[in-house]
Amino acid sequence: MIGLCFLMGLLSANAQNNFTVSGTLRDQINGETLFGASIYLKGTTIGAVTNEYGFYSISAPAGNYTLVFSYMGYKENSMEINLNSDQKIDMELEEFSTQLEEVEVVAEEPERAILRKPEMSISKLNIKTVKQMPVVLGEVDIIKSLQVLPGVNKNGEGSSGFHVRGGAVDQNLVLLDEAIIYNTSHLLGFFSVFNADAVKDLKLYKGGIPAKFGGRVSSVLDVRQKDGNSKDFALTGGIGIISSRLAAEGPMFSDKGSFLVAGRGSYAHLLLKMAGEDNLASFYDLNLKTNYSLNKNNRLFLSGYFGRDIFDIGGSFSSSYGNASGNLRWNHIFNDRLFSNLSLIYSNYDYELGIEDFEFDWISSIQNYHAKYDLKYYFNDAFKLDFGVSTIKYVFDPGQIKPTGPNSAINELQLDKKRALESALYVSAEHKLTDRLSMQYGLRFSHFNRMGGQPLSEYLDDRPLVYNESLRLYERTDPIGETDFKKSESIETFSNFEPRLSLAYQLNDDSSVKMGYTRAAQYIHLLSNTSSVTPIDVWTPSGKYIKPQLSDQYALGYFRNFRDKVFSMEVEAFYKTVDNRIDYIDGSDLIGNNTIEREILNGESRAYGVELLLRKNEGALTGWVAYTLSKAEQRTFGGNAGGPGINNGNWYRTPFDRTHDVSITGAYRLNDKWSFGANAIFQTGRPVTYPNGQYQYEGISVASYSDRNADRLPTYHRLDVSATYRPNKRPDKKWKGEWVFGIYNVYNRKNAASISFGQNFETGANEATRTAIFGMVPSVTYNFKF
Repeated sequence: MIGLCFLMGLLSANAQNNFTVSGTLRDQINGETLFGASIYLKGTTIGAVTNEYGFYSISAPAGNYTLVFSYMGYKENSMEINLNSDQKIDMELEEFSTQLEEVEVVAEEPERAILRKPEMSISKLNIKTVKQMPVVLGEVDIIKSLQVLPGVNKNGEGSSGFHVRGGAVDQNLVLLDEAIIYNTSHLLGFFSVFNADAVKDLKLYKGGIPAKFGGRVSSVLDVRQKDGNSKDFALTGGIGIISSRLAAEGPMFSDKGSFLVAGRGSYAHLLLKMAGEDNLASFYDLNLKTNYSLNKNNRLFLSGYFGRDIFDIGGSFSSSYGNASGNLRWNHIFNDRLFSNLSLIYSNYDYELGIEDFEFDWISSIQNYHAKYDLKYYFNDAFKLDFGVSTIKYVFDPGQIKPTGPNSAINELQLDKKRALESALYVSAEHKLTDRLSMQYGLRFSHFNRMGGQPLSEYLDDRPLVYNESLRLYERTDPIGETDFKKSESIETFSNFEPRLSLAYQLNDDSSVKMGYTRAAQYIHLLSNTSSVTPIDVWTPSGKYIKPQLSDQYALGYFRNFRDKVFSMEVEAFYKTVDNRIDYIDGSDLIGNNTIEREILNGESRAYGVELLLRKNEGALTGWVAYTLSKAEQRTFGGNAGGPGINNGNWYRTPFDRTHDVSITGAYRLNDKWSFGANAIFQTGRPVTYPNGQYQYEGISVASYSDRNADRLPTYHRLDVSATYRPNKRPDKKWKGEWVFGIYNVYNRKNAASISFGQNFETGANEATRTAIFGMVPSVTYNFKF
């Protein structure tokens, strides 16, 4: 700390010889702030990138300069300045008139900035690119757009979950305006919770995660909602075959603020009724945001998200689940160098399950209350400092079972609620050592307190599981008592230092090499023995029997532009290890279980591979080719329970392992009326466990199984295409519409979602049955803007 203060003192003394120009960058049409735009002094290496709220700050010696503002998809703007004092310059940029007709596949900031910045393993997609991609049922989907990037793959057909570099779903931190989203899917994965009409930008950190983010060991998806049009009232929407959407935005508070209201709803249940089906499947969501400028240095933001899914299968089975979140933020500019953001955040995910035959309802949830304060100080062009604190209070409700009928054989049961407090403080610096060498380094200190307010079961020799040598399987032991912890007591505490480091060396104007290291801790866990998020998955905190996951990730990359930046290439190699990764014993029971420690074993995982991304960034034809060659494995020992563990303690494939993953994405603009898009996907099949034999026991045929995840589903591949038609329109006409025609899975590939095995009762023969969710799916959507 003393060294840091000394360094800050030296930098402050040096900064006194410079002057600063700062301000906010916005879109000229709607007033939206621009995140990731590049501002620099022409003819120098001095520059900056706007933060999440469009703020920038540049310091340089006194003199005359040309200040340049640049953002992909917008006309570059510049102005002459005489930097003889600190100045505040706000700027608005104009979109290229043809930009709405094209697909942008590159990151938001110019390639020269990308090569120089000391950050890697980061993917940022323009929202216009997302809207051009062909998707199932014609619904624009942010999560599925990420699945065609290297290092990211899907859970299965039609799923909105994603895996990053061999990591599990719960290892991804998904944020919507800083609020945690625990389930990213609608209709069990057919759609994601993100309404593209309400989203401004998104950024996926696959590695090189900044120190300000914590709590997950695989990735961070940071999604930001629009602030709302501060210039004019505007409507945006679309009508599809399954769902429709509408977004309204405009200025308010006498032009001191703006608002956004966006909603979506599905009518699949109406189609089911028309088809004579006695089933119900529907969803809705609502995005809200408003902001108010107190003065030039203070702005308030209030945003929220509410979404819900409802299912009813013939009246015998019902389910309802959804996310709710809210965030109150205060942006404060102390001076031209120091920017701060204070956030108070609430997140909730809950689900209900009802089974008519057993006459009961099951209700469960996870809530968190989050306070965080982030600051950024711009010392000078060579040194920028981020620092802050945060704390999250969790309330885990694993389930409340309520009888619903007079003849119910199930008694009302409330599983033990769990509480925890996760706190952190961090400091991170972006440091330009020379004109070619830059580095980003930081340290995050996290502390997790598993709080009381619940009884904790005790076991003989602290062994909730024991291995039965004669039966060769793990058996659950019975508790010998329990300790009742008060809310003021701590059950268990954990603390971790999480260093982060990234280096970038620019070889020349068109190429650079980068390397990075990230250590991260994850204190909450998703209990699931399926490969994707389902509504009835249960989250649980670390404690006596479940330790925090700790990851170390190393990455090395080479980045290059070709032919005056028309083409670009990114190659990255990575190696990641995770300690304390849990897995489940055979026949584990995770639902309605008050002693989950009797179902799990602790182990470790590792993932490594190479990612390649080739892009064509300009012209009528744009797109990219993404290829990932990787391996993801896990090793689970018996530990205190004894025995061989899983697969005799050897490394075995995780459910998220994909040896080969190839995606080809393209967009072609024929003319002002027609444009076309296509995705081609090829993946190695998901690891599964198949039976390898059977035996007879008391006249019953019993299957025996191979080692866990020793087999694979068949190779997954498909081709999607889309065509967008924009009718003739007068330049002065406010109503703008377009028709989007799509075909998902053009050649009707029956990709296996699962393969089940059984015996034909008539012939006695063993049979394997492939289950496929989608064949060829055509769609049509009408989008409009007013």
